[in-house]
Amino acid sequence: MRRPLSTLLPGVSAVVREVRSEGDFRLRRRLLELGFLPGTVVTVRGRAPFGDPMLFFLRGYELTLRASDAKEILVEGKEA
Repeated sequence: MRRPLSTLLPGVSAVVREVRSEGDFRLRRRLLELGFLPGTVVTVRGRAPFGDPMLFFLRGYELTLRASDAKEILVEGKEA
């Protein structure tokens, strides 16, 4: 079942299935350029105290994203 990346808890890994954007093609392009390509395994490393931003590990590096941007990335469990 696909769900937004922003809903995952720290320590959980998932596979990117789709990067969407609600009318903002620049955000979609930026997320793809950062490495959130379909088939990529992403692990949530942590969250800031109030939940935003989130820290992710993918393709050998860590990066932070706002939860509002992470919700545009749909993922499935790593076993998918």
